[in-house]
Amino acid sequence: MPTWIIIVIIIFSLLTLFVVLSYLKLKKATNDTGSFNLLHLSDSDFQKTISKGVTLVDFWADWCMPCKLLGPTISNLADNNADKAKVAKLNIETYQKIAAINGISSIPTVVVFKNGKEVERSVSVKPKHYYQSMIDKALNK
Repeated sequence: MPTWIIIVIIIFSLLTLFVVLSYLKLKKATNDTGSFNLLHLSDSDFQKTISKGVTLVDFWADWCMPCKLLGPTISNLADNNADKAKVAKLNIETYQKIAAINGISSIPTVVVFKNGKEVERSVSVKPKHYYQSMIDKALNK
């Protein structure tokens, strides 16, 4: 067997191993990195939490891989904005009624509320600065 074929097989095997290990690591990841400033909303406190000031809400589900990718970003935003805005998560599997009322059809969906009214929405994973700009815009309105 030619040397180049052996090299291609080795490279392909290493790439496959990398992909599998990355997937397994992500599958075990949690959606919450333990921020003390991150709020976990429910049916009973959702409306009260968003009713005053600026609140960014991450609508997510435990089985959603992109949601797991977004988790550390949301926790970081909660810590960075603790003095000016609330950052929260709502599990759409557990609280389906709130998700339906807010028209959540894809996840992750991040919605910014100001004084109880939706001011901006984003679907899918975006970089941290994108979500920070959503918060900043709402604070400056």
